Amino acid sequence: MLRSMYSGISGLKNFQTKLDVIGNNIANVNTHGFKKGRAVFKDIYSQTVSGAAAPANGRGGVNPKQVGLGAQLSTVDTIHAGGSLQFTGNTLDLAIEGDGYFEVGTENGEETYYTRAGNFYLDEEGHIVNAEGYFLKNSNGGIITVDIKADTMSVGNNGQVTQVINGQLENVGEPIRLVKFNNPGGLEKMGSNYYLPSASSGEAVNGTPQTDGAGKIQSGSLEMSNVDLGEEFTEMIVAQRGFQANTRVVTTSDEILQELVNLKR
Repeated sequence: MLRSMYSGISGLKNFQTKLDVIGNNIANVNTHGFKKGRAVFKDIYSQTVSGAAAPANGRGGVNPKQVGLGAQLSTVDTIHAGGSLQFTGNTLDLAIEGDGYFEVGTENGEETYYTRAGNFYLDEEGHIVNAEGYFLKNSNGGIITVDIKADTMSVGNNGQVTQVINGQLENVGEPIRLVKFNNPGGLEKMGSNYYLPSASSGEAVNGTPQTDGAGKIQSGSLEMSNVDLGEEFTEMIVAQRGFQANTRVVTTSDEILQELVNLKR
């Protein structure tokens, strides 16, 4: 069989995966805190027809002769660049301007997740929670509880939650925890805007906003997806044309094989 046919098939598989990644990016263009993906390819090993030779006996060197065998998927990167901030005016809509991730989870710590989506709410007991009911953690790993009798509350750029009770301003426990990772690209996506550390990302480095390189918190705003529609549609066109080109390789190889079969009438 022709090597070109299998090379073309490998290209078809790769561009299908690229389109899957692009489709997911576009589907999440309005998902708060979403980080886009990127498919990267690499070539498969090349078959050596003849090796290289050094100059000898009055002749110059000879380059190796190698035939490539197609392409394969190298990585599907997650691009953790920050997204644009959307002003909402809601106090518990929190956006991170800079590096860092919110830590949310159960009160006992059995379930812990990290996220950039900052749409939080107060439950009936005054706990700050997200849409799934996971508690927002403070710098000590505890939950943040606002007095239900408080007149107003606010969140500062340093993550400190404050409340006003009977005209008196007071802090609500410790500041919000922001964690960092040595390699954010190594985080595993768990769905629902959650990430978990992996062997590649390293463990979470605990901290608070505006300390040790962590970003600051903008109350009343939400971080939008970092998906650029113009870029995604351009990549979609590239993937479509690449897919079409590889189908031409497959069909041309098929036509050559048909000619070979027709040699015997």
